[in-house]
Amino acid sequence: MANSKKSAAQKKDNKLTILLIIGFIIIAGFVALYFLNSSSNKAKLANNPYGKNDLEQSTIDILNDKNYQNIILPNELEKKISSGKETMVYFFKSDCTHCKKITPILMPLAKDMGVQIDQFNLLEFDQGWDQYSIEGTPTLVYYKDGKEQLRVVGEQSKDTFKKFFEATILKNK
Repeated sequence: MANSKKSAAQKKDNKLTILLIIGFIIIAGFVALYFLNSSSNKAKLANNPYGKNDLEQSTIDILNDKNYQNIILPNELEKKISSGKETMVYFFKSDCTHCKKITPILMPLAKDMGVQIDQFNLLEFDQGWDQYSIEGTPTLVYYKDGKEQLRVVGEQSKDTFKKFFEATILKNK
């Protein structure tokens, strides 16, 4: 009987040891993933166009996306609009589902039509919501002479954006 109690206690100790080892491996895996992700993010943040290193993960994820390379900072945008210069601004959030659908349509279309678009990330610079009266993303706004001229809001068709560009191009000829 003493052997069976010792054997049961030994089995219990073995199970506990195995659980501890598995727990340690899982924790070590999470720690390793954290450091890998952290070092990957640090590399991506080097020379980012936002002028800060405390970016949201969804913004870090699009830093190398060819469709998000015309980022404009708040001060630059304010100066550009107030100068009276014609300015086309795409207000987006890097975590916006609709923006993720529209940007790959909008940016190549703008390039094909010779339209320069500045991109303002409202997730990183949330003062833009009030400053530019943005109610939802994506929002595309055309400014001229320091004032808003045209605006299109939401997930629209390629044809809608094409007509928007044509309207602003025709106004300038």
